[in-house]
Amino acid sequence: MENKFNLILESSPHFKTKRSTPQIMYTVVLLLLPMCIAGVYFFRWDALIRILLSLVTALLTEFIFLRLRKKDVSSVFDGSAAVTGILLALTLPPTVPLSDVVIGSVVAVSIGKQVFGGLGYNIFNPALVGRAFLQAAFPVDMTTWVKPFYFNLDSITTATPLGGFKIDGASTALKKLILGNTGGCIGETSAILIIIAGIILILLKMADWKIPVSIIITVSVFAGILHLIDSTKYQDPLFYLFSGGLMLGAFFMATDMVSSPITPLGSIIFGIGIGIVVMVIRVFGGLPEGMMYSILFMNCFVPLLNRYTKPKIFGEV
Repeated sequence: MENKFNLILESSPHFKTKRSTPQIMYTVVLLLLPMCIAGVYFFRWDALIRILLSLVTALLTEFIFLRLRKKDVSSVFDGSAAVTGILLALTLPPTVPLSDVVIGSVVAVSIGKQVFGGLGYNIFNPALVGRAFLQAAFPVDMTTWVKPFYFNLDSITTATPLGGFKIDGASTALKKLILGNTGGCIGETSAILIIIAGIILILLKMADWKIPVSIIITVSVFAGILHLIDSTKYQDPLFYLFSGGLMLGAFFMATDMVSSPITPLGSIIFGIGIGIVVMVIRVFGGLPEGMMYSILFMNCFVPLLNRYTKPKIFGEV
């Protein structure tokens, strides 16, 4: 008997939506623009040059590797490389050497993404892979900070709020942390802009709200307990929430569709794990910041979380 059924075998995901990959990626790019503009406002031309350089390098690296792998180079313009390049730039100090920007962007796309097989196959957030490489290779460059330039025409070396508190016990006004006029990476200083853009990303259902909410609650509880134990030694929860790269990481990096869990319980555990690890590093470790390492660390457990937190099939005993 002739088989009237055509079976189509293809890789996941099997649930299709009306949104294409370019639509999702370019929406993320648009939501990252306010942080880019804030970075340029606070750090002037230094920030703009590094954002553009990281973006162009990411696109070129994607093109070269697609040609080497004999893949369709039109996917260079699907927006994924652009997101990686912009996110990497937003996590860099505003005066980091331009050569570091190029190296970090090449590593982010090549090792963080293409080596695994391209978009959809990478197990780590590509932008954070690039930043982690720079942190290990050029630690001095990656820990040199300046005050926002709009106060002065010349850059003035300073410490980040987290670094200032860890080294000297210096506190930073909450208003500065929320608005962003503090030392730090190009796109992570203005917490209010990141939160607004992140909420829009969640409302558009392009990010799982359980991940950032789990991170924020975990950090708040962890910091709150420590603050109650010794308020002179540990800052209040709002300081840890609005300083450093926590908000940018929680809304735009931990929620990466490829490297984050796909199950509801897995997403919650993933967020809780990130919150615990980042607070352990910040409070008890030698580094003032730990958001990058906490996300990359929890990325390792995503396959296990997906496997062991699968919801039961309807009717399954």
